[in-house]
Amino acid sequence: MAKGITPRAEDYSRWYQDVIAQAQLADYAPVKGCMVIRPNGYAIWENMQAALDRMFKATGHQNAYFPMLIPESFMTKEAEHVEGFAPECAVVTHGGGKKLEENLYIRPTSETIIWDMYRKWIMSYRDLPILINQWANVVRWEMRTRLFLRTTEFLWQEGHTAHATEQEAEEETRRMLDVYATFAEEHMAVPVIKGVKSDSEKFAGAVRTYCIEAIMQDTKALQAGTSHFLGQNFAKAFDVKFQDKDEKQKYVWASSWGVSTRLVGALIMVHSDDKGLVVPPKLAATHGVVVPIWMKDHQVDDMIQVGREIHEEISAAFPDHVFRLDDRREYKPGWKFTEWEQRGACVRIEVGPRDAEKNQVVLVRRDTGEKEFLPRADLVARLKDLYPAMQNDMFEKARQFRETNTHQVDDYESFKSGLDEKGGFFLGHWDGTPETEAKVKEETKATIRCIPFEDNPEAGVCMVSGKPSKQRVIWARAY
Repeated sequence: MAKGITPRAEDYSRWYQDVIAQAQLADYAPVKGCMVIRPNGYAIWENMQAALDRMFKATGHQNAYFPMLIPESFMTKEAEHVEGFAPECAVVTHGGGKKLEENLYIRPTSETIIWDMYRKWIMSYRDLPILINQWANVVRWEMRTRLFLRTTEFLWQEGHTAHATEQEAEEETRRMLDVYATFAEEHMAVPVIKGVKSDSEKFAGAVRTYCIEAIMQDTKALQAGTSHFLGQNFAKAFDVKFQDKDEKQKYVWASSWGVSTRLVGALIMVHSDDKGLVVPPKLAATHGVVVPIWMKDHQVDDMIQVGREIHEEISAAFPDHVFRLDDRREYKPGWKFTEWEQRGACVRIEVGPRDAEKNQVVLVRRDTGEKEFLPRADLVARLKDLYPAMQNDMFEKARQFRETNTHQVDDYESFKSGLDEKGGFFLGHWDGTPETEAKVKEETKATIRCIPFEDNPEAGVCMVSGKPSKQRVIWARAY
């Protein structure tokens, strides 16, 4: 166990908070429920943002920005939407020292204000599709908060698209879900299951909500991204019509989709250990740290110079990576090792007087702790092989954990005991009724995380009611 970090087995929630604190990812803000994202945490978010932004633009999307203040009248236009978000909304009633003529909502999401603008921009089928993404902050007044996972204010991206046909909007919704799944697995090294939410769990105002679900090391589920087929709900609420090729006026079809800084929390909970933060190389804030070691005072300058040369060599070979040189004289090597392990540096490169004499270095992987001695001349080539291997190994470790903690159940009692004894994903039949879903949630605190996409769904009998079921769904306790 690293100093200052509670073991996962002792208190998982405390461990999570300790990893964030020791890795200097975030801190609590003066306003209850809000967080300050520190540079080490923000660097991870920036890497996520950059990768996703490239993927969005590769699928034809453009970035824009919309105001964070939304007129109250906008929020009340789509009934299901306002009902879903009303308990979480922050409302501005005064400005400039005076009571406002109309209250303003601080955006919990931007569908309403964006669709008011689309009403102005869309006249003809020639104006479609509109494929816009926004990087922004939102406010949702949460009662129980946890850094990154659930805070009153958080950062996210929200895509909002408008289409001429239902098919185009549906294809867009599924396409962006695939983008999220690819990002989660190929960049975050987090395996996910794609599926559709039940009606009770869908986004307020959506016809259907698709999602990706991941499992954390405490065997709870976490929703890692959502993509919503909005149908024509917002188009009708804001009277957004276009003249089609047949010269008839028609309502626009829509999608929206988003992920947030919650992904940083997922990254922590899937990969980190009792020593601190572990981050896959594609998203790491620090890809490597060079630690020169000396035994005697007269060796200090020479070893720092060797460390500086190594740092320059690897920085030149990997211009898109971030490497640190820890040449602080006031700290011992062991202290530095612990600090960089807690901060999630992908590799540690040690070089002492004997290593310098042999023209070698010591390379230590953060994810496994494996240590190897290699010629200094081979370091760059080794790192080029090592980073992809780390990325793949972390994904496979997480995938195997999910497989081990995915259980098939056929009766309610086995399901309930399994939830308490081992947790995880439970594949169980559901009769499709909200009554059964509500009963399970009330009695076990487990929810339907998603109805997985399946080519050949297995019909059966609901584990709770005994009624016919079209397929198994994933039940779990979740964040």
